[in-house]
Amino acid sequence: MVTTARQGEIWWAEVESARRPVLVVTRTEAVPVLSGVVVAPITRTIRSIPTEIRLGLDEGLATECVASFDNLQRIRATSLTMKIGELGHRHAELCGALRTMSDC
Repeated sequence: MVTTARQGEIWWAEVESARRPVLVVTRTEAVPVLSGVVVAPITRTIRSIPTEIRLGLDEGLATECVASFDNLQRIRATSLTMKIGELGHRHAELCGALRTMSDC
């Protein structure tokens, strides 16, 4: 079964010869028709700034970390290999981090 990523989901991505968790930022409706998706890389470096979303066990991750919206990346959709978790009811935080990152 092939699963298409959705906005707000956390996936393992195989990028630059490394495996790392990422948060999908691209609109859900656009993911199936694009060859690339925009993601926020997830890191254990927590700076407690408005362009980060705190993540952890509740989102399917093994340790406390953040999705960094100051470091958005476009990756190939085929780089997403396995769903880890999702933001769920916290989806509005994704929109807030995007607004803050773009200073709009």
